[in-house]
Amino acid sequence: KKPLRTRESFHQTLTQQQTCFMADIGNIQNLGGSFDPFADAEKEEAASAPKDIVHIRVQQRNGRKCLTTVQGINPKIDLKKVIKAFKKEFACNGTVIEDEEFGKVIQLQGDQRSNASTFLTKQGICAKDAVKVHGF
Repeated sequence: KKPLRTRESFHQTLTQQQTCFMADIGNIQNLGGSFDPFADAEKEEAASAPKDIVHIRVQQRNGRKCLTTVQGINPKIDLKKVIKAFKKEFACNGTVIEDEEFGKVIQLQGDQRSNASTFLTKQGICAKDAVKVHGF
């Protein structure tokens, strides 16, 4: 049988293990470095990603009703003319909303994601790889 440890001997053994562990941590060389393994990937993404991405999203309203939002269109383009063409082409209603975070956002009634993306690329408003369609 092993003799039972007293409280003092247990405490002494524990403090010895802690000091040994702390000495081992002090020997690690990599903790102080500022090496970022993802820095190269972030630079490549920033260089290859287009700056002006147009986001097309759908938002569920009530029941079967939904709303399509288009944001990120170049501010030099007149959005009133774009919305007028959208309304004629898709036979839906729409408006331009001024958002404090996203700027000017086009809202269309119904799920017009595919229609809006093809329209924007055919009319030359934005490139096909600059359109990002989000949704269900």
